[in-house]
Amino acid sequence: MSVFRKACIAVVAMFAIGPAIATGIRLPDYQAITLDNGATVLLMPRNDVPLVAASVAVRGGALADAAGKEGTADLLGGMLSKGAGNRDALQFAQALDGAGGSLGFGSSREAITASAQFLSKDSALMLSLLADALLRPKMEQAEFDKLRKRAIDGIANAKDSDPRQLIGTYAGAWLFRGHPYGRATGGDETSLATITLADLQAFRQQQMGGDRLVIAIAGDFDASAMAAQVKQAFGGWGKAAGTLPQVEAKPRELGRRVLLVDKPGATQTYFALANIGSRHGDPAEAAQDLVHTAFGGRFTSMLNTELRIKSGLSYGASAQLQRPRQPGASQIGSFTKTESTKAAIDLAIATLDRLHRDGLDAATIDSAKRYVAGQFAPGLETAPQLAARLVEMQLYGDSRDAVDGYLGRIAAATPAQVADARAVFPASADLAIVAIGDAAKIRAALQGYGPLTEMKLTDPRFSP
Repeated sequence: MSVFRKACIAVVAMFAIGPAIATGIRLPDYQAITLDNGATVLLMPRNDVPLVAASVAVRGGALADAAGKEGTADLLGGMLSKGAGNRDALQFAQALDGAGGSLGFGSSREAITASAQFLSKDSALMLSLLADALLRPKMEQAEFDKLRKRAIDGIANAKDSDPRQLIGTYAGAWLFRGHPYGRATGGDETSLATITLADLQAFRQQQMGGDRLVIAIAGDFDASAMAAQVKQAFGGWGKAAGTLPQVEAKPRELGRRVLLVDKPGATQTYFALANIGSRHGDPAEAAQDLVHTAFGGRFTSMLNTELRIKSGLSYGASAQLQRPRQPGASQIGSFTKTESTKAAIDLAIATLDRLHRDGLDAATIDSAKRYVAGQFAPGLETAPQLAARLVEMQLYGDSRDAVDGYLGRIAAATPAQVADARAVFPASADLAIVAIGDAAKIRAALQGYGPLTEMKLTDPRFSP
């Protein structure tokens, strides 16, 4: 067990309220610096182990993808480590391997992202590689061609071998049809095929710059020296030319609509039941998290108990709450044998109805509080976790109370607040339903849930 984890446990024990919930976990102190170009630098020195970790976000992300060019931001994230500065792709990888470090790039709806971890003695190399990748990527055509092909092949392979990987993408596209949140962040087979290296270059010019940069560094370092190094590495990065994408909230679904994605010969059906749920910073977040935990967020949740443990209809059933800047999806997901499709969906709906009809008793709420508290501290143990949390807080404008006060809000959640928070999951009469399976065998069952739209799994897009 690490020194830091022992410290966390000690703090928990010190501030425990009653026998049930520990509430005294606090985010370690950190320093916030704004560079002249608008970049935000967050520094959290920790000397428990000789490691340093960085988490990076450049605001913009997949929401800035041009219509019909979905996947641009994701491909750009992948390209940033394919050679940068005076290193080609192989030399960049060799620099990482030679130091035993790790550095990865990606994207989300709202940012181009990066994460890194190096020995503290190699922190200068870490910053150099990050700065080269973000400010001076080589963007070579041959590397782009390979990356784009890999992305297209990955989607095709998932459709062929394990559609479970894609049910969330189809559900998001169906629920948010016509809304920016419905666009696949990684693109689809059609959009990816249209993206060129010039598109990535244009995106980089418009959506990446020092004014969009948030970098958090946690670990074993001197704060003053690190601040100077970060300023030298990133302080000269100019501003992005374009504007940040803005998104309006989507209203909740009223009624039901069903999408059937046909995979002929499939022996299983993958399904999702969704509606609009909660946003980041929702005042009811703590109570919603308790409802989510009890309903579908742990092995002994209502959903998994009914669909897996008691009935054996599925190997797993769960619920998810997505909380972007505007309200995201509230979703139930599971899979079952083709012949038990109706039984499994009916049971999922019945379990949702029971949540709204009967609520959660005091013992279940207390158990959920204990579970959430037990899962919270391990998420703040390591330098990469802490750096990532700092970046998230900065992106959404959170104060440190988002961490320091969270378990207090969990402990203080009343039965009435938890009862109200059940609304984060929709009534069963209002659902966007998606099923991937053999249409010939499950069509009749799905028609009973509402107006049915069909598409083929082989279609290159994720929505009709």
